[in-house]
This record gives sequence, structure tokens and C-alpha cells, in this order.
Amino acid sequence: MEVLSSRVLIRPADLESSLRFYRDVLGLAVYREFGPPEHPGVVFFLGQGLLEVSGRSDIGPAGPVRIWLQVRDLRAEHERLAALGATIVREPRREFWGLDEMWIEDPDRVPIVLVEVPPDHPLRRDLR
Repeated sequence: MEVLSSRVLIRPADLESSLRFYRDVLGLAVYREFGPPEHPGVVFFLGQGLLEVSGRSDIGPAGPVRIWLQVRDLRAEHERLAALGATIVREPRREFWGLDEMWIEDPDRVPIVLVEVPPDHPLRRDLR
């Protein structure tokens, strides 16, 4: 299979609330908008991928789906997101595998893992 493009799709219970969260709280940049103005779909840049928030769902949280976002400064993001009222499920801490992680949720309780790779972690070392 040759994958030319990809994105994660989220169908929220409350489109406006979710768009506000991803645009204004997380601060994701918009790649494109589509659809009618009263029910727009928005595709956000998500690092090297894309996140589409569109449509509507009545089935609740996204089940086993998790969004993993690597950030430069986890403590700064924690302070910023807490000040904006984001739901912080777990405070930042070092995991046994060596990454610093914090867990938050979007308005539909979709789990979002924010990760910082510490300077001494093997992911930062070029082993060639």
C-alpha cells in the first residue's frame, strides 16, 4: 500500500465546542475548512499529520482512540492549558520508559497524551 495522505477523523457530539477546543485551547493551525458555514468541517495541522473535526456523533467518546502530541515544553503547555480551562486528567510526570507525559481530554473525552522527550532520552541520540 502506498499512502499518499492521512488524517485522524473526529465526529464530536458538539461541533462548535470541539472546534473551539482544538483551535483556541490547543492552538492547532487550520489546514482547511469545508462544508456549509453553519456546520463547517475543519482540518487542523497535527505535526506531521492532520486532524479532521467534522460532522456529529451521538455515540460518546472515541473508544480506544488516543491522540499523541509531542511538544517542546510540557510544563509550559501544562500551565497554558490549565489557565485556559482544559480538562487535565493526569499532571505531567516521567514515565518508566523515560518520556514526560501529561494527559488531557477534549470536550467528548477523547484522550490526548502530551509528550516531551527529555534531552537525555535515547530518542534524541543519533546512534548511527
